[in-house]
Amino acid sequence: MAATGETQPAKHQEVGHKSLLQSDALYQYILETSVYPREPEPMKELREVTAKHPWNLMTTSADEGQFLNLLLKLINAKNTMEIGVYTGYSLLSTALALPEDGKILALDINRENYEIGLPIIEKAGVAHKIDFREGPALPLLDQMVDDVKFHGSFDFIFVDADKDNYLNYHKRLIDLVKIGGVIGYDNTLWNGSLVAPADAPLRKYVRYYRDFVLELNKTLAVDPRVEICQLPVGDGITLCRRIS
Repeated sequence: MAATGETQPAKHQEVGHKSLLQSDALYQYILETSVYPREPEPMKELREVTAKHPWNLMTTSADEGQFLNLLLKLINAKNTMEIGVYTGYSLLSTALALPEDGKILALDINRENYEIGLPIIEKAGVAHKIDFREGPALPLLDQMVDDVKFHGSFDFIFVDADKDNYLNYHKRLIDLVKIGGVIGYDNTLWNGSLVAPADAPLRKYVRYYRDFVLELNKTLAVDPRVEICQLPVGDGITLCRRIS
C-alpha cells in the first residue's frame, strides 16, 4: 500500500513477461480494447494454438503482431524477410498485410514448429506469399550478399532469432534492405534485464544473451547508415530505417 492508502498497480513478478508495462491490468486493457477486437480470426487461432506449445514465450505478442501489420501497410512493403519464424504468428501478420503478390523469405532452423501454424496460414489464403527455408540464416544471407541482384531488394526485414547473431545479421542485412526500407530487431529490451543489477535473479538464458543485446543496442545507436527508434512494444523492438 502507498502512504496515501491507495493500492499500487499490480506489477509483473517474473522477468520474462511479454509486456514491459508495469501494470498487468493496463496491458490487459490494451489487449482487450485495441488488439483482440481487431485481431484477424486466423491470427487469433494461431495465437491460441501457440499458447499450448511448451515454448510459447518465443512467440510474438498480440500487440506487437498488430503493430507489425500496420507498419507494413504504412510503408507499402511488398518484398520482405523474416529471420526466426517459430509457429508463424508474426509471419502470418506480415502475410496478411502484404499485397496479393507480396513475398516473404522466411528463415528458421526448425520446420516442425512452422508446420504447427502452416495449416492456419494456408486456411487464411496467404501461404503462397511465403518461401520457407529451413536451416541457419547466415549461410544463405552470405550467398545473397555475394549476389548483387539482392542488394537493396527488401522493403522490410524482421529479426526474432538467436540474439548472439544479431550483429552478424545486421552486417549482412544492411546491404539487402533498400534505402528507405526498414529492419526490425525484436527483443531489444530483453525482458527488462538490460538495466537489472548485476546480482538480479535472472533466468540463465536471459543472463546469457543480455550482453549480446546490449552490444547490439550500442552498435545501432551509432550506426550512421540507419535512423533508429526503439519501442517498448512486446519485449522491445528497434526499427532501423536505412538512409545510406
